Order: sequence, then C-alpha cells, then structure tokens
Amino acid sequence: MRTITKSAITRSAITRSGAALAATALALSLAACGTDSDPAASGGSEGADAPLTVAASPTPHADILGFVRDNLAEEAGLNLEIREFTDYVLPNTATENGEVDANYFQHKPYLDDVNAKQGTHLVPVTGVHLEPLGLYSSTLKKASELGAGDTVAVPNDTTNEGRALRLLDDHGLIELKDGAGQDATLADIADAKGLEFKELEAAALPRSLEDVDAAVVNGNYAIEAGLEPAEDALALEEAEGNPYVNLLVVKEGNEDDPRVRKLAGLLASEEVAGFIEEEYRGSVVAASDAS
Repeated sequence: MRTITKSAITRSAITRSGAALAATALALSLAACGTDSDPAASGGSEGADAPLTVAASPTPHADILGFVRDNLAEEAGLNLEIREFTDYVLPNTATENGEVDANYFQHKPYLDDVNAKQGTHLVPVTGVHLEPLGLYSSTLKKASELGAGDTVAVPNDTTNEGRALRLLDDHGLIELKDGAGQDATLADIADAKGLEFKELEAAALPRSLEDVDAAVVNGNYAIEAGLEPAEDALALEEAEGNPYVNLLVVKEGNEDDPRVRKLAGLLASEEVAGFIEEEYRGSVVAASDAS
C-alpha cells in the first residue's frame, strides 16, 4: 500500500477548490440564463438531433462520458455535451429544472433520498459503474491500528453515512445495532469501540485526512485526491452485489428520449467496460462486473 502524504492531499484539495469555484460560477450562470422559454434550457426541446447535455462529477463520471463522446458518440449519431459539477446537489437541481437533460454521479439510495426530501421527480435509466467506498488514513497502515480515542470522518449525507458505518461494521471497527439499515446514523452504533466520529460533506473528506486519524471517502473524491482505492484503502467495499451502482438519471418522462436511450446503450457497452477496467484498475468497476 502506498503512503498517503498530507502534502499530496493538500495540493489536490487546492486544485479541487479552484474547480469547485468554477463549477459553482457555471451553475449560477446557467440558473440565471435558463428559462422555460429558452430552448437551450429545456431538455430535448430541439428534437432528437439536439445536443444531449449531461451533468457529471469530474472523476470518473465526466471522464467516462468523455470517452463516450470522443470514441463512440459520433458513430451512434449522438451529440454529447458534458457539464462538470463538484457537489452532489446542483446536478439534481439542474436536471429537475431542465437546465441539463440528464445527470451521472449518484447511486439509487442517494437518488431515492433526494426525491423523498426535495420533491424532485428523477428516475434512473441505467447503471454504469460502482466506486467502492473506502477507509483511508495518512498515518495508519492497517485498519486494525484504529483504536480508542481515534477520530474517523464520515460523510454527512444520509445514504453515504449509513454506507460508511456499514463498512466500518463489516470490518469489525464498530458494532451497529441489530436492524440498522442502509440509512444508519451515528445513533445506530451499539459499540463505537472507543472511536470518535466527525461528520463532513463528502467532498471535504480527503482534506480531512490532515486532521483525523482516518476517513471514509467516496470513490470519486478519493480518485480526484490522487488516491487509488484498490491500493490505498485500509478497508474497501465488496463490488459483487453492491447496491451503490452509479446511474444515468433523467427527469421522469424523459426516459424514452432517443438521445438518452443512445447514451444508455453506449454506457453499457463492452467498450466502456473495457475503458473502466483499463483506466481505473479496480478502483472503479463496471456495473456488469458488480452485479
């Protein structure tokens, strides 16, 4: 396992901070300019030949879409545009409002939680890949080195916090109460085994490695921070049977848009599966390999 240096994480954090500011400015300009009367702001209003605009997290989602755009889309008759967002909120807002046609960044439990809490009308089209959630540390070499008094950072959103706690429970680092489900919270811990917890926004977790003993980090943010989940994680989710496959998502009613169906087919292709395997070496797993 490689040593995770704090300086490398800091440099990556600075880079992502700049990207986050740029993405936020883009999102605000889209919100200001897009109206119901503006064809560019409504999904698919220009017909089957119009560009399909997809909101995506930079890594690996936008990278995978970029492979499709550069290698597969033209032959399939698809004009694919990619807009990158660095958070987990704006892509769904933009899809619901029609500022983009689709998004690609989230798994089904997160999507269900957003629809329930925000009243959005978003539906999955196809599963594309899985990013195994991992436990990382800049100081520890093994998960078993975590002990009483150590602090572990976890995602603060409902579904990913439950997922993180399940990972810790599966590796014997904590004990959850009987019946704790996918939405487990810190209150569902039966035995913390002396560990303390810090809840943070998912995007901030790699930076937190400077301040905590370990952190449970979403795969996309780990990769963006220069970590290799398959190599650097002290503990990593199993891929087989994992319910957290990342999805192509649209607003309800747009599932049969011909452009969306084309993209769904390309994302499920052997070419994309091969790109994922070669590019990410087990840190990202094609959905067909995770089922």
